[in-house]
Amino acid sequence: MTLAIPDALSFFRLSNGRWRSQRSVHHLLHRRAEAGGSLIVVEDLDAHDPRLRAMAAEQGHDPDRLVGGSQVRWSASMAWDQEGAAHDGESVIGLIPDGANGRSGVLLRDLGYAEKAPAASRFSMDEQDGLMLTTEYETMAVWERFSFAGPDVRIRSSTVEGLSNNASFCLELRLPEGGDGASGTASSRSHQQASLSPLGW
Repeated sequence: MTLAIPDALSFFRLSNGRWRSQRSVHHLLHRRAEAGGSLIVVEDLDAHDPRLRAMAAEQGHDPDRLVGGSQVRWSASMAWDQEGAAHDGESVIGLIPDGANGRSGVLLRDLGYAEKAPAASRFSMDEQDGLMLTTEYETMAVWERFSFAGPDVRIRSSTVEGLSNNASFCLELRLPEGGDGASGTASSRSHQQASLSPLGW
């Protein structure tokens, strides 16, 4: 099952909510796979949000071309983590489409995926309404594809090429409203460690 998604902004709005992610990362140099999990919270941001407008201006884009965006928070763990290691964080994401159909353009992040610095990606939507991102960093390049297998199931795959060479696959399931959110990181992390499987924003 796939969903009919008209544009990238609609894709991000469908992503609003709380998600449990199971992730498998294949480290190509080591020829080994690492399992992990995360709790992800996605919230909608209006195009006039001052954080989005400031980010666009800082990266050399016209803030008036923003159509909206998201704030993403996460708490994650991976099988190879040392004791006490944490992968918690948050990021602001803004969309600037190329044209009226909103299916391609620039995606701005205040915190990159592969390098912890502001980043700009090219986005486009394919014939299956999947969202594809291409990001060029100083030391590596990242290709990502997000898609919905249903309203409450999201799939993500990514490839990192450069100093770090890996490929990953994530299965993300929407959580019901209520219960522990991103603030419940300690309990969510212990749950992730107990449920690591060969199958993370």
